[in-house]
Amino acid sequence: MNIQSLLERYGIVRNPFAEEDAQTDPVFKEYCISSAYHPIWDKVYGDPAEPSTSIIFGLKGSGKTAMRLQVDRHLQRYNEQHPQRRVFVIRYDDFNPFLDHFSERMNRRVAKKPEKTLDAWRLWDHMDAILCLGVTELVNRIIHPDSVGPDEALNPAKVQSLDRTSARDLLLLAACYDQSTESSFTLRWNALRKTLRYNNLSTRWPAALAVTSLVASCLLVAWMIFRDWGVDEAGQPVKLGVTVMWLVPILTLAGAFPWLVRTIKCQLAAWGMHRHMRVGKRETSVLRKTLQALPSKELASQPMPRYDRTDDRYELLNKFQSLLEPLGFHGVIVLMDRVDEPHLTGGKAELMQRFVWPILDNKLLKHPGLGFKIMLPQELHADIQRETREFHERARLDKQNVIPAFQWTGESLYDLVRARMLACAAEGQTPEPTDLFADDVSYERLLAAFQSLRVPRHLFRLLYRVLVSHCNRHTDAQPVYKISGETLETALAVYGQEREREV
Repeated sequence: MNIQSLLERYGIVRNPFAEEDAQTDPVFKEYCISSAYHPIWDKVYGDPAEPSTSIIFGLKGSGKTAMRLQVDRHLQRYNEQHPQRRVFVIRYDDFNPFLDHFSERMNRRVAKKPEKTLDAWRLWDHMDAILCLGVTELVNRIIHPDSVGPDEALNPAKVQSLDRTSARDLLLLAACYDQSTESSFTLRWNALRKTLRYNNLSTRWPAALAVTSLVASCLLVAWMIFRDWGVDEAGQPVKLGVTVMWLVPILTLAGAFPWLVRTIKCQLAAWGMHRHMRVGKRETSVLRKTLQALPSKELASQPMPRYDRTDDRYELLNKFQSLLEPLGFHGVIVLMDRVDEPHLTGGKAELMQRFVWPILDNKLLKHPGLGFKIMLPQELHADIQRETREFHERARLDKQNVIPAFQWTGESLYDLVRARMLACAAEGQTPEPTDLFADDVSYERLLAAFQSLRVPRHLFRLLYRVLVSHCNRHTDAQPVYKISGETLETALAVYGQEREREV
């Protein structure tokens, strides 16, 4: 018997339970993302007009990624409805590139052991990674305005209206954090500078003076060598020869001194940034040339990620937020998810803890205009409870909208299944989960079975197996359109044993 013929009997045109991962689930993305909500939705989503932080702990398969995608989609709609007060969304969910760059900066002994590598991870590394994502996205929207959707597009007039100080700040942020690989960094940075109409001709005078002094000193020496300088007592012409060659290095050095000083300062800054901004990748020589392209007066006393401290990162974060405001963004929301997927953490609680703990800092989580939506595995909540008083004073989780357990009841799972069936139903059809089962499967038994599975992923897997098992027991010649209680109980028992073995 064919599964599709069984589903079509109840007006369902596609299988609601074929997908398990929200990121690749078309039913969720097309329908349920806007219609199926968990009871904690309001607390997680909050009010985009006032970005806030929420930390959600949930089991694998409980729907944390689905919740993150829902928040993302609703923020897009909010931006479409409020074009003058949008929220800038930073999707902090792919950690492998940052951890790879970070590991490369460690010595070989440390890099071989993930626990030692992650022990060196600090709060400013999280901040650098978030700024890398945010700045790269902002630069893309400015220099490639046609490549983004209407909710993300920037008003060209607002970009052009940025004053020189704002343009300088954006160019400095791009020099530190733009990590795009679609073209060379120099080309992107120059394209950004031209788009912002940032004139930097004044940065060329030290190099021009150095070249001019070299040419002038050479011409002067040549003139002095070949020119007659009177006659001696014997009446012979006196010529000034190689004895004046010492004038060349002195005059050249005098003219090149400003260029040398500026080059040394920018090289030291580039070395510091290369060493201490550990999650990004930038060649020191390229970084030095970029800093030299900014006037020294405008670059003086500006914060850069060249030290192991958060002070400079907070100043750069403030610059980033102040740049977004005239572009129509009144807040920033960071969506953090999938901390169990990077190869360095490997899904191990002790390694995830080393990676996540630094970001649980009240100063960052409560930074004005900045909100975090952090999705964490359930096992980390127990580790938090065992942490020291110092950790809790720094994190202040009592202020962070913590959901200690992202749980589902049998009733909420039933509603979720019903929502998916309605999403896959033909127009005018309203199938119910109970319609699929025979009379020996009561509504209460169905709720109890759903409750025992605890999370949507396990529920979808079970229902798919139940459909397959039922169809394998019957033929198209003699179809049976009601799933018996025996089929449900057998599939539930087998699946339960498999889960126990996995644990």
